[in-house]
Amino acid sequence: MESATTEDTVMGGRVRLLQPRRGYRIAVDAVLLAAAAEAKAGDRILDLGAGVGAVGLCIAARVAGSDITGIELQPALAALAERNARLNGMESRVRTLVHDLAHPLPTALAGFDHVATNPPYLTPAVADPPPDPGKALATIESSADLFRWLTVATGALKSAGTLLAIHRSDRLEEIVDVLARLGWGDITVKRLPPAARVLVRARRADSSRRHEAPPLVLHRPDGGYTDEAEAILRHGQPLAF
Repeated sequence: MESATTEDTVMGGRVRLLQPRRGYRIAVDAVLLAAAAEAKAGDRILDLGAGVGAVGLCIAARVAGSDITGIELQPALAALAERNARLNGMESRVRTLVHDLAHPLPTALAGFDHVATNPPYLTPAVADPPPDPGKALATIESSADLFRWLTVATGALKSAGTLLAIHRSDRLEEIVDVLARLGWGDITVKRLPPAARVLVRARRADSSRRHEAPPLVLHRPDGGYTDEAEAILRHGQPLAF
């Protein structure tokens, strides 16, 4: 039903999004994640946990010639993601498939240059589930926990590919540990104060190497966005590590 959705914009109107009026709605995390993807024309990008397609569409709007495949658990959100690709005239480059990450990806979904992902932030043990079931699925781990999520993400990459994730900063050590165990131990961390969020970029490496990139300060003392954050969120500038 049209009344169950709203049409909103991100990146200063460069991307239009239909999303549920109630339940899970995108936050700036999606725009920040997309801005940090170091993609170029011709690159293949996998968006795990695509939701309504915001990350993939923001990448496509910023990187001409990029090709994005989204994976989403919830059919209703995946259908909106497909509609959003058409709404933005990007259906030839952005597509979304319904799939549960508890199961192996289709064999065709391999050899990506980049994987961008915004996994559910909470474990069931600590979560207070919201009343909306769609929002609960988007924010609380269910059929695929963080280990499984990162296993699928790294498994879909080329050996020289790049994994990019945004997550809660209090789960950073868990993420770093899992990635090192999976053989993706070349890790760069970018913090996003004052938000309790962190961007993690990982590349394949036999030994663990961790780097702290300069943080991106999102807010001024008065609560508004900093100029650097505005350039990324409103004007489509890349987020440099």
